[in-house]
Amino acid sequence: MFEEGESKTCPVCGMALTPFEKLPPSHDAHAEDGFVPAMPETELLPVTYLGRGKGPLVAVALLGLPLFFLPWIHLRIPYAEELSAFDLSRHRLGWLWAVAVAWTVLVPTVLSRRSIVQMRGARVAAAFLAAIPAVSAAILLLRPPHGQLFTVQFSYGWPLYGTLALSLVGLGLALRLGGPVDDIRVTRGSSKGQTLH
Repeated sequence: MFEEGESKTCPVCGMALTPFEKLPPSHDAHAEDGFVPAMPETELLPVTYLGRGKGPLVAVALLGLPLFFLPWIHLRIPYAEELSAFDLSRHRLGWLWAVAVAWTVLVPTVLSRRSIVQMRGARVAAAFLAAIPAVSAAILLLRPPHGQLFTVQFSYGWPLYGTLALSLVGLGLALRLGGPVDDIRVTRGSSKGQTLH
């Protein structure tokens, strides 16, 4: 359009003129080479990226796992004993292992998602894993253990209620994992100072 040295800026828009060979390949050039430009939601994020609900959901899982090993039940009659979910799952209620497994599997499930699309695609799996501890705690609260031949007297410990609360918070976070698609910060384009035309 312009001869070299004719003008330093575009007379229409005022943008600085750059030699053609110094410009990055256009989107059309990428398409001709077989490269399909990535949509912003498919761009890989850094491994350490903890935004869009990823960090808080991992934190909930990491806080929930130790509660599995703290006393859930304070048994008073027929004998005094403190029972954690770990103790209950080993001796009496094997289905409580699902709580520890769910918290443990939730961490890599969330951390392994590196794009917004992957995070949004993992919502159902993450929500299912986050809900398992709440369901287990609710079953224990709604159908308390009882003895057939003797009286059982006990109280529930705060780790059981903490597990229930963390699980419900995790469920809410999991359903929003990845955030909205219409609010994405891009790593390319004019906001990063790249020449667009």
